[in-house]
Amino acid sequence: MSDKHYDALPKAHTTYANIVKSLLPIGNGGKVSRDQLPQSTYYVDDLHIDQENLDDYRKICGFADDGKVPATYFSVLSQTLQMNMMVKEPFPFAMLGLVHVDNSVTQYRPIGERETVAMSVTFDNLRDHAQGQQFDFVTIVKSEDEVIWEGTSTYLSRSKKPSSKDKKSTPRPVMVKPEVNEAGVHSIFEVPEDIGRRYAFVSGDFNLIHLHPLSARAFGFPKAIAHGMWSKAKCLALMGDLPDAYTIDVSFKLPIFLPAEVELIAEPVAKLTNVDDTCEFGLYSSKNNKPHLAGVVTLKSDSK
Repeated sequence: MSDKHYDALPKAHTTYANIVKSLLPIGNGGKVSRDQLPQSTYYVDDLHIDQENLDDYRKICGFADDGKVPATYFSVLSQTLQMNMMVKEPFPFAMLGLVHVDNSVTQYRPIGERETVAMSVTFDNLRDHAQGQQFDFVTIVKSEDEVIWEGTSTYLSRSKKPSSKDKKSTPRPVMVKPEVNEAGVHSIFEVPEDIGRRYAFVSGDFNLIHLHPLSARAFGFPKAIAHGMWSKAKCLALMGDLPDAYTIDVSFKLPIFLPAEVELIAEPVAKLTNVDDTCEFGLYSSKNNKPHLAGVVTLKSDSK
């Protein structure tokens, strides 16, 4: 096991100096096993929110400046640790080109922007997929010994040959765009061509599939695609006042090829009155109604 403790989040320029390694053949003669993930946990023991970065994040996603940390923001902060883990540990996959397919975050109480917290990130749950292999990053945020936030980000490493254990794909249920609920949220908005580059500078996620059509084509995409976590955060920001404790589960469906026009349809948040009540939402192409994102908000207890 290789655990590492930081006094603060690593700086982006030091992180990306190491990312070049992910473009090179994997060490040890390319013999890092794809059957296991590194048994590592990275920690930031005293995490202070960068107010300027948080302000930029609110602006690009549409969150109000209300003194609280948006529920999706710690997923963004954890990516710096994730990137360091992928380049410093014997990680079995090429980092650039990984596809974020699912994301779940749970906030157990509102978190103030001036709070000092502790964050940890761990590899977990390597499994086969019809298009390659999937794995999770699990992030925990604590205030003293209390878990106040946790999240799971699921990534797909695509390979040309399907796994021998899962040669046939299990199709996801067809996602049909629902009728607009007058009590819910309905919003059509433009996603500009440069959103991937702009969000990269705020989030630190410079995966080449998001930055430019040419770099995206190297990984099999005809155009650059929007970050999944930007689209999740944008939906959440448009859905209005959420409860103090909740889980937001999202599956990323078809990529948003940039530029685009998209349509958010969400059930009313006001229906969340009892623990485990849910509110479904989806993001669709306004041109052909194809789904980009399927999500559900679940009301939680305010304690872990």
